[in-house]
Amino acid sequence: MKKLILALFSAASSVFALASCTRENATPSVPFQTYVLVHGAWQASYVWEAVRADLIKNGNKVIVVELPGHGADKTPLHTLTLDVYRDKVLEAIAQLNEKVILVGHSMGGMVVSAVAEKAPARISKLVYIGAFLPTNGQALVELAFSDPDSKLGPNLIEASDKLSLDVNKENLTSLFIHDGSQAAKEKVLSSYRGEPSIPLTNKVSLTTQGFGSVEKVYIKTLQDVVVSPSLQDRMIAGAGIKTVYQINTSHSPFLSQPVEVANLLIKIGQ
Repeated sequence: MKKLILALFSAASSVFALASCTRENATPSVPFQTYVLVHGAWQASYVWEAVRADLIKNGNKVIVVELPGHGADKTPLHTLTLDVYRDKVLEAIAQLNEKVILVGHSMGGMVVSAVAEKAPARISKLVYIGAFLPTNGQALVELAFSDPDSKLGPNLIEASDKLSLDVNKENLTSLFIHDGSQAAKEKVLSSYRGEPSIPLTNKVSLTTQGFGSVEKVYIKTLQDVVVSPSLQDRMIAGAGIKTVYQINTSHSPFLSQPVEVANLLIKIGQ
């Protein structure tokens, strides 16, 4: 009888151990990632709030970078350059132990490209959302001036000191978020500030060994009138990007369709 009890106990223990091992070693269907999100021109970190919340809800880590000269930051405009933006993102990444998925929107595409050049080993993927995607030696203004389908140019107003650019307030929401809710449009208007000019003219230096070694993904914004789909296509082709998604939104999909943006980022991270 004693031998029978010991045998039953041993069998039960083996089953329990096997079940525990199975649970502990199970591979999650969606691996958790660390996302670093970089906003574009005339906007700030607030634009990522809903996307950030959704990514975190799904178990991911999220770092949102607010570039100097944006939001509440008071860095003097004459000291700002693309390299200053780059270094702000590099500082955020340096505090992490893991590789990141680095996401840039619009002007933020110039920034994340410069970051990838300096720290390619820290980035698992570069994701561009309706973003400027330069080649070596290009500046944002060069790409923007090559976009005849953009409606932004006629709405730009240069400050008298030439240190910032404003957008005609009457057309701000129709340009950036014509498909958004009234609340989202009001947030864009209330958070608006002029865009520092100098970084827009800075050329980026990119190499095959740095920037070129990082896997890239592009999310096209199909209703975009700031960075037009035709320019997006040209930049995608120029960079040889093979993984391309589409989202049928304006220039600010994280405000008009945040859940869809978060779902795409999660898919990219799988």
